[in-house]
Amino acid sequence: MIARTEEQLNALRAGGKILGGILRDLAARAMAGTTARELDAFAEKEIRAHGAVPVFLNYETDGAPYPYPATLCVSINNEVVHGIPAKEKIIKEGDVVSLDCGLLYHGLIVDAAVTVIVGEGTEDTKRLVRGASEALDAGIAAAKAGGHVGDIGAAVSDVAQKYGLGVVRDLGGHGTGKKLHEDPYIANFGTPGEGEKITAGMVLALEPIFTLGRGGIKMSGDGWTYKTTDSSLSSHFEHTIVVGENGAEVVTRA
Repeated sequence: MIARTEEQLNALRAGGKILGGILRDLAARAMAGTTARELDAFAEKEIRAHGAVPVFLNYETDGAPYPYPATLCVSINNEVVHGIPAKEKIIKEGDVVSLDCGLLYHGLIVDAAVTVIVGEGTEDTKRLVRGASEALDAGIAAAKAGGHVGDIGAAVSDVAQKYGLGVVRDLGGHGTGKKLHEDPYIANFGTPGEGEKITAGMVLALEPIFTLGRGGIKMSGDGWTYKTTDSSLSSHFEHTIVVGENGAEVVTRA
């Protein structure tokens, strides 16, 4: 969507602040022994307590065999995105855990994700998570009115190359706001100056997704969870931004 009014901007900012705070608290709760179902229950409770609505819960998309059954996506280790938070999914020391969530507040949607390492982690897992986080910052910096979506993709893939990480080329960011997924699609690779033009007011969800392997993915048996084809670990970060004349405003920070 294009945010055209101060009322829309304020709704995005308020919803984004709520979501950012919930993800911060979820990250702190992602400890060894915690179940993914417990994190999901916390996310739904907090979203509703703030007068917002979970947008992932019962979300339907083409190709999925049934609506998404939870508020939160909890993707662990070689799970890339859309991990269903089942009660038997128990977080362990050393796990790489992606937490992805979205909510509807005052009629508008915000979407964000963070990846955490449970415990100390290895040098490789630290490199994986640091690289994806840095790539999100690079993508945000490249999202400028008058530019192109290829600018964002190129900035993200440059960081992947810097850290020696694989880019998941089959998934990427997207427009958001009135619907969870809107145009434009924003690949995590590209050529500067190419792709759809970026205009002021665009509401975009940027989401670098990297792996320690080659970046290939496959659908798991549950019909929702993507996994790496080579069983390598994956990391995923996301913010919702509003593009301004002089750069992007991140609305989903805590």
